[in-house]
Amino acid sequence: MSLLEVEDLRVNYGHIQALKGISLQVAEREVVAILGANGAGKTTLMRTLSGLITPQSGKITFAGTETTRLGADKIVRLGIGQSPEGRRVFGTLSVAENLRLGGFTRPPAEIGQSCEYVYKIFPRLYERRAQLAGTLSGGEQQMLAIGRALVTKPKLLLLDEPSLGLAPIIVRNIFQVLREVRATGVTILIVEQNARMALKLADRGYVLEVGRLQHEGSSKELLASPEIQAAYLGHG
Repeated sequence: MSLLEVEDLRVNYGHIQALKGISLQVAEREVVAILGANGAGKTTLMRTLSGLITPQSGKITFAGTETTRLGADKIVRLGIGQSPEGRRVFGTLSVAENLRLGGFTRPPAEIGQSCEYVYKIFPRLYERRAQLAGTLSGGEQQMLAIGRALVTKPKLLLLDEPSLGLAPIIVRNIFQVLREVRATGVTILIVEQNARMALKLADRGYVLEVGRLQHEGSSKELLASPEIQAAYLGHG
C-alpha cells in the first residue's frame, strides 16, 4: 500500500509549466530518490508535496487523505516533514530554538524527547545547541535542517538536496544518519544531486527531465543503466 500517491500533477509558474503530469508512488518505509538536472522540477515537486505550492491540477494523497490543496501547516500535522533546499534555518535563533520550532504541531511534552533524539544522531548539534544557527557551518546547518524536520516526527521525510555544497566527509556523515533514520521506519523521499549516494540509500528512483518523469526503476536497475550512468553518475 502506498503512503504517498501523486497522480497527474501539473504546476505552472505563470505561463511556464514546471510539472507536466507527474505520477509516482512511495510505499510505507520505502526510500525513493528523485534525480534530475537543475531546472527539471525537483524542488517544485517537493514544495508542492509539502503544501507550499498549489498545483493547477492533479491529486496528492498521503496516508489515505487527499492533501492536494491543504495548507502547509495541515500537511505537517498529517505527518510530512521537509528539510528544504538551501537549509532555511532561522539564523537569529539558537540551534535549540530552531529544533523546538520544528515541533510546533506536537504536544510540548513530546518536543523535548524528539530534540534529544536529534542530539543523539547529530552530536555536533548538542555541542552547538546554544549557538545562533546563522553562525553554524554549512554542514551543521544541514544537520539542523534535517533535525528540525525530524522533530515533527514525520511519517514521510522530504529531503531536498541534503548534500548540496558540503564537503565529502560531511556528506558521508549525513547519509549514514539517514540510514539510521530509515531503520526507525521513517519513509523518505529524497531529491539529491549526488545520484550515486542517493541510489545507494534508496530502494527505487525516478528521473525527472524538464517537468516529466522519464525513467523509473529499482536503485539497482538505475545504477546499472548506461543512460543513467552517462547523465548522472559520471562523477563517480
